[in-house]
This record gives sequence, C-alpha cells and structure tokens, in this order.
Amino acid sequence: MNVVEIVFSPTGGTERTADIIGRHWSDHMVKIDLCDAGNDFSGYVIGEEDMVLIAMPSFAGRAPAAAIERLKRLKGNGARCTLVCVYGNRAYEDTLAEMEDAAKECGFQVIAGIAAVAEHSILPQYASGRPDPADEKQLEEFAEQIARKTDVVSFLPGDRPYRKAGGAGLVPKPDKNCIRCGLCATKCPVQAIGPSDFKADAQKCISCMRCVKRCPAKARKVNGAMVSAVGLVLKKACSTRKENELFL
Repeated sequence: MNVVEIVFSPTGGTERTADIIGRHWSDHMVKIDLCDAGNDFSGYVIGEEDMVLIAMPSFAGRAPAAAIERLKRLKGNGARCTLVCVYGNRAYEDTLAEMEDAAKECGFQVIAGIAAVAEHSILPQYASGRPDPADEKQLEEFAEQIARKTDVVSFLPGDRPYRKAGGAGLVPKPDKNCIRCGLCATKCPVQAIGPSDFKADAQKCISCMRCVKRCPAKARKVNGAMVSAVGLVLKKACSTRKENELFL
C-alpha cells in the first residue's frame, strides 16, 4: 500500500496540514502537486490498495477551480480517499462537498473528511502560526481513527448547488524592488503572471498569494488599504479560534 498525497497548496499551509496526517500513515509518500500548471496529471497511477489524501484550501467557501479541474484528470480506481479542506479560521462552507463530488467522479471511495485551520494566506493575523502543536496532536488522532476505517463517509457538510464562487479580489503587483527573476511567473499555479512584465492578469489571478510568499526580494504586494478593509470585514468571523473537525 502506498500513501498518496494530492495537494493544492499555494502558500504551504495546506501541505503542512496534509503532511501531518500523511506522515502518521507512512514515512514514504507519493506527492502529486496540483499547483503544477504544466502537468497534465494523466501519467499518475493510483492503485486500488493505495491510501489517498486530497487536500485543498477553501477560497471564500469553495474549492479552487483549478485544483478541482486538475483533480478530475486523475483516476481513483476505487482507492480509499480522505478529503482535507484547509481554511483560515473564517468558514469553509461548501468546500468539502465540492471536493467530495469531484473525488467520487474520479472513482475514489471517500471514507473521511477533515476541515482544518491554518494561517490565513492574506491576513496572517488570523490563525497565526497554525497548524500549531495542539492542531498537530489532534490531526494525528484524526489520522489514527481514519486508518481503522474502511467504509465510505456517512456525512460531509456543504450545500448543493454550491455557493457562488467569489474572492477577495486582491491582485499582487511587483514594486520597485523586483529583481526580474521570473520566479513569480513560473510558480503561479494558474499562470496569471506575465513572463516579461511580471504583472498579474486580474481575470486569471485567484489571490492565492503564492507569488507574494515565494518572491525572494519581497517585491510583490497587494493594496494595503484593500487588505485592511478585508481584515475589518472578517474580524468578527476570524477572531475566535476554531477547531479542526473530523467527519467519518
């Protein structure tokens, strides 16, 4: 049996969460990076006996469209699958439901779901430092319970039809410190950044903040006034610590 991690993690929080769970099952994991825009994902072979973990962040209560579209290119072959939705301490709404529908369409058997909290990618003051040691302990306990389960999950939260897709609309831009290394363009999961001017296409950008996180010169920024406004809107919903949830 192999442990296969299928992960869309632009800034690393989702992958950190997935790794805590996956390492509890095995020290040897096969990783499939759904952020790789140049991969057609058709060459991966998932066996019926594999233990699969699919992890994605929640963007405004929905799974990232690019991640879902790439997931659907894989063939589950009846493998047991755990879904992990990672959110920044606000809410995850229909994310798990959308992931469940996509996973079933691929041929996976969904045996469990987890809603986990990680540091907010745009507003790091919310869920700062998470997953923290308490989260790690809880996620390992979840992994232990899932390892003993074989039947399909009985319930995952979320509505169908899903809520309307939206986003913060925060598009990072290069500033005068840009060294024109091109890393932002090559690492953008939706290829929204121009390879010569390094400006993001507002219609393609998903506000994932990967380019901000990866920039070696810290030369990519979002509009500070807009970030402050979004922070105020989310303050009430995000200020109280939310706990991870397991659905079996």
